[in-house]
Amino acid sequence: MNADQMLNEIREANLSYLMLAQSLIRADREQALFRLGISEETATLINMMTPAQVLKIASSNTLLCRMRVDDDLVWSLLTNHGKTGNDAVTRLHASILMAGRHQEAA
Repeated sequence: MNADQMLNEIREANLSYLMLAQSLIRADREQALFRLGISEETATLINMMTPAQVLKIASSNTLLCRMRVDDDLVWSLLTNHGKTGNDAVTRLHASILMAGRHQEAA
């Protein structure tokens, strides 16, 4: 992948992220705050963006969303499918840990 292709992929990801964020915020604000890992103020700004603003911000060459999972334990839980014997419990454990991180950040 060359540099131009990578920049186009980043712009597409940004646009998809902002559109998803607006949809989530408008459908269920509290769930959106949790799922997106954003503050109330950020949610308000994203919700108020016009389509033109979304397109302008999305065209940035910097990825707007980021990996929120920066904990080795959570990554281990998410990537050890089938090795522990109970995938549902493993995913639930990872979700609980990530929810705790969200509460700490809020």
